[in-house]
Amino acid sequence: MIFGRRKRRIERILIVEDEPLVAFDNEHVLGDAGYRVVATVDTVADAVAALEDGADLVLADVSLSDGGNGIDVAQAAKARGTPLLFVTGACPVDAQALAVGCLAKPYSQRDLLAAIEAVDARLGGERVRRAPPGLTLFEA
Repeated sequence: MIFGRRKRRIERILIVEDEPLVAFDNEHVLGDAGYRVVATVDTVADAVAALEDGADLVLADVSLSDGGNGIDVAQAAKARGTPLLFVTGACPVDAQALAVGCLAKPYSQRDLLAAIEAVDARLGGERVRRAPPGLTLFEA
């Protein structure tokens, strides 16, 4: 099919977010867009446990409800070979070594979906044609 959509590399997403309304909104937007949310969690321990279920991408805030942070989640994801996109108000200094990029809060639903598509393209070695506002992608 010439004009068909390409197969996604990212299908299963783990959401690590301590703001309930943001987590709920992300979960529903991603589900409506055809992604499978493997879990929505708000602590480092729950995120590390959820990584065992397998995810193609982790969306992680930096500040989490257990006093831990998204950097701990990013280190665990990196050890498993699972890409992580920080979704946060302030991208951590050492994010480049741990994540594929950062999406700045606040972001729209459209920007979140476009950011995931951009990460999907980057992971496949494709050129990212148009990154949404607030998205910073890091070199592999």
